[in-house]
Amino acid sequence: MAKEILVPDIGDFSDVDVIEVLVNVGDTVAIDDALITLESDKASMDIPAAEGGVVRELKVAVGDQVSEGSVILLLASSAETSVNVAVDDPQPKVSSGAASTPAPSGSGERSGGATLEDIHVPDIGDFTDVDVIEVLVHEGDTINEDDPLITLESDKASMDIPSPKGGVVKDLRVAVGDQVRQGSLILVLAVAGTAPAVETLVEPARSGEGKSPQRVPAAASVEDAASFRRAHASPSVRRIARELGIDLGMVAGTGRGGRITDTDVRNFLNTGGQPVAAASAPAARAATPAEAASGIPLITQPDWSQFGEIESVPMSRINKLSAKHLHKAWLNVPQVTHFDESDITELEAYRQKMKGKAKEMGFGLTPLVFMMKAVVAAMKEYPKFNSAMDDAGENLIHRKYFNIGIAVDTPDGLMVPVIRDVDRKGIFELARELGEVSQRTRDGKLKAADMQGGCFSISSLGGIGGTNFTPIVNAPEVGILGLTRAQQRLMRVDGEIVDRLIQPLAVSYDHRVIDGAYAARFVGYIAFILSDVRNLIL
Repeated sequence: MAKEILVPDIGDFSDVDVIEVLVNVGDTVAIDDALITLESDKASMDIPAAEGGVVRELKVAVGDQVSEGSVILLLASSAETSVNVAVDDPQPKVSSGAASTPAPSGSGERSGGATLEDIHVPDIGDFTDVDVIEVLVHEGDTINEDDPLITLESDKASMDIPSPKGGVVKDLRVAVGDQVRQGSLILVLAVAGTAPAVETLVEPARSGEGKSPQRVPAAASVEDAASFRRAHASPSVRRIARELGIDLGMVAGTGRGGRITDTDVRNFLNTGGQPVAAASAPAARAATPAEAASGIPLITQPDWSQFGEIESVPMSRINKLSAKHLHKAWLNVPQVTHFDESDITELEAYRQKMKGKAKEMGFGLTPLVFMMKAVVAAMKEYPKFNSAMDDAGENLIHRKYFNIGIAVDTPDGLMVPVIRDVDRKGIFELARELGEVSQRTRDGKLKAADMQGGCFSISSLGGIGGTNFTPIVNAPEVGILGLTRAQQRLMRVDGEIVDRLIQPLAVSYDHRVIDGAYAARFVGYIAFILSDVRNLIL
């Protein structure tokens, strides 16, 4: 009988928007799999499954509002779902229900041709009563030798405990929050020994009548990899990845919060990503997305603690997402930076005159709004900078709107909110909006939609300093303007030595779309616009 799955205690939040439904009817979910994503004015959160089973009916949709106790979906018992497994003999069908898994009674027993062995915490030095902060496997998982089982954390360090053997997890004996020491029992493992490799039958997502299931060697099963289990993806996407033989740990997510979508999985395969089943050494370290795409060797870290005291500080979610996106952009986009400068003496004099009026209206008037208008003027003159290359690399998509992303420094890392329709807004309107958006960004109140749809980005370090830098193109955009602090400089103008305010300009661009001469003219046009504020009305 289907059971109602409810929204759990979510603190002081009520009537919270459902911004994403992560499962579909028919999906099989496990405990702690994300079901829906909620977003309040303060934070977004995933709601996990309180138990495993099959989704029979969804009770919420994107745009609904829920509170503690709201019904999310109806879930049928997981005992109704079966996975066909062949051990030694491809004929037997073993149910995944709890009743079909023999309870292990101790190391050395036999189970379906496999030996049950206790896996203990190995020698971990002088540490005792160490906290278990993460359990990386589940009962029923097939693991390889050296796959991490649990993560421990003491007051000095964190460490993963690897499996000394490969096999199937039959019984977990630890949970997050437990304390363990050398010799503590982690789990009971069914070790196949020298028996032939286990094969798992995976049904295609839309298997037609009469079609036989695909057979994937267990040694290369995508579910064996810890990276697959940790991937930020819904159960339906995980199912597609299993059917295609794709390790989700190698796929870059483009969905909200870096979530991997079914399109990401299929694009990974279509653009040259190799299924895990093709790997020749299943116990080897899984390749990163960068390595899979470009064959780049991984830079590994030494044990820094042998040289002195260290501290491991987790990266913020924003830092991790930014690092992943920038790495992908750097690897995929051939980037060139063109440097120039503009005399903004008159522009700055005008800004100083208007600052007081802007302050009376309740906002600041920064040089950045003038830079935004200058960029849009240049994009109209040189429209390739407002284009994007299609996925096939054969056409340019020319946008007819002008949305500018502004890099904002926050305590959690760099974020790029998008100011829309910059060409249709005046200087004061842009200044007000820029101030409001920047404050929302620093307060962590941005929504995903606030960072989408950008045509071109500006990264300004003018308030910090520096003389120039090379910003990374925020792909799939094709250009970005980097700004540093304007400099007072003596120059000869009309035969006289005068003091002028010079603004350095650095534009990085996608060389597949834009050549050097085109970029030079684009940056030169920005400099022209900024040289006299009256040029903005041209």
